[in-house]
Amino acid sequence: QVQLVESGGGLVQPGGSLRLSCAASGSIVSSNAMGWYRQAPGKERELVAAFTSGLRTNYADSVKGRFTISGDNVKHTVYLQMNSLKAEDTAVYYCNARILRRGSGWANYWGQGTQVTVSS
Repeated sequence: QVQLVESGGGLVQPGGSLRLSCAASGSIVSSNAMGWYRQAPGKERELVAAFTSGLRTNYADSVKGRFTISGDNVKHTVYLQMNSLKAEDTAVYYCNARILRRGSGWANYWGQGTQVTVSS
């Protein structure tokens, strides 16, 4: 079994910063395309930032220059440093990864989500 566990969400004032962390655990042979998505109330889930299969990074236009994704493919971890946060960044943030399990093929996994609220 594979689990993605996120941490680091919370309440922050506009202009503040937060750092989200996600760690994958279980019977993992390999992982790739780890990234972050978010879903605000009444809206669809959207990409925030992710590594591509070629280890390049892909960012939503709305977060470019403010958010930075980093991670470790060997440790199966991914982080999201969020600076200059705005009220419109308020959402539940989800970690996502493609993972190859022992004895199985590649599959897509999601974390349980962590709430980020930007408010004064």
